[in-house]
Parts: sequence; structure tokens; C-alpha cells
Amino acid sequence: QVQLVESGGGLVQAGGSLRLSCAASERTFSRYNIGWFRQAPGKERDFVGDIRWSGTTTYADSVKGRFTISRDNAKNSVYLQMNSLKPEDTAVYYCAADRSGIMSPGTRRSYDAWGQGTQVNVSS
Repeated sequence: QVQLVESGGGLVQAGGSLRLSCAASERTFSRYNIGWFRQAPGKERDFVGDIRWSGTTTYADSVKGRFTISRDNAKNSVYLQMNSLKPEDTAVYYCAADRSGIMSPGTRRSYDAWGQGTQVNVSS
């Protein structure tokens, strides 16, 4: 079972930036599609974005143009660069792996391994 560990969360003022990291424990990581989700208190866990094993990215409309996902397979890591942060971006952020490499991005059921999450707080 692959282990995913998120890091990089914290407190930032509106308009600021944070970079989250998702590190995996397996070398086969390069073949996985990786998604980012977030969950605010009392709300559903929502799709943020995804990076395919090929490098193709997809983003939710709410973060398009502000967030960027990248990956470094040599480091078994995926990154979520978040710019122009807003208070409504406050949530626990999770990375997740689609180990089959063939599931469509955007829905929770496409991913079969999850990290523990990292908290992001954006103050106004």
C-alpha cells in the first residue's frame, strides 16, 4: 500500500502563496495519477486538481489560474503551488493516488490511496 504524506500547510494572509508537497513511498509513483482535494469544516471533500502520470493537469474552476500542480518523479513527489490565496481556500488539503493510472480525474472514487491531509488557513 503506497503511503502519501502531505506537507507545507500553514497560515497565510489573503493574496499570499503556499506550496504543498505530496511525497510517496513507492518508486512506481511515476505511473500514478495524483489528485488534490480539499475539505473545509462542515463541507464535502472537493476536487482541486489532478496531474496525470503523463504530466497533463486538470483544475477545478475555483482555482484555475491561481493553483499549479507539478511533479518530480525522481523525488516521488507532487506539488501544489497556490497563489493569490483567498479566505475561501481555507481547508484541509489532501493528495490522493490513482494507482491504476486509468481513472478519470475529478471524483473521489477515482483515487484509491490518500494522505492524511495538511491544514491551510488563509486570513482576510
